[in-house]
Amino acid sequence: MPTSQLAFRSATDADIPGLVELIESAYRGDASRAGWTTEADLLAGQRTDPDGVAAVVRNETGRLMIAERDGELVACCQLEHRGDHVYFGMFAVRPTLQGGGLGKVIMAEAERTAQAAWGAREMHMTVIRQRAELIAWYERRGYRRTGQLTPFPYGDERFGIPQRADLEFELLVKRLG
Repeated sequence: MPTSQLAFRSATDADIPGLVELIESAYRGDASRAGWTTEADLLAGQRTDPDGVAAVVRNETGRLMIAERDGELVACCQLEHRGDHVYFGMFAVRPTLQGGGLGKVIMAEAERTAQAAWGAREMHMTVIRQRAELIAWYERRGYRRTGQLTPFPYGDERFGIPQRADLEFELLVKRLG
C-alpha cells in the first residue's frame, strides 16, 4: 500500500462507530487473525466499546489520531499528553493491511505529533508482556522494555475476558528527538 496516500486527522464523535469496529477487528475474534497483532488467544470478549472510544476522542489532554486512505479508516492510535511524556495506546491497523509497513508510518507520525503538539521527549506505552512478537516489533522501532509491570484488570470485562491467569502489562519507553 503506498503510504503517501495516507491522510491523518484527529477523530471526532462521528468516527466512533468505525473506530470501535477497527479496534475490535485488530485485537479480538476471528477477524483479528487476518493480521499478526491479534490478542484472540490471550483475551476473549471486547477490546473496547463506544463509551471507551468516546472518552479518548473527547479527552482534552490528547487525541485519537486516525489514518485514512481514500476516505477509508485504516488505522488509529491514542496520544495522551501526560506531563513529561505522551502515552501511546489504542493502536490498531486494519488486519488485512498489517505486515506491509503501515504500522511503522503510523508510529512515526504519532511520534512526530507528540513532539510537535506537546514538545514530548518520551513516548510511553503498555503492552501485555506475553506478546513477545509485538514487543520485539516495538523494540525494533526504538522502544525499550522497562521491566515495570502492572496487573491486567481481571474482573473488568470492558477490557476483555482473560484466557489465562498470568497477564500483565509492561511499560515500554522511547526517547524522542
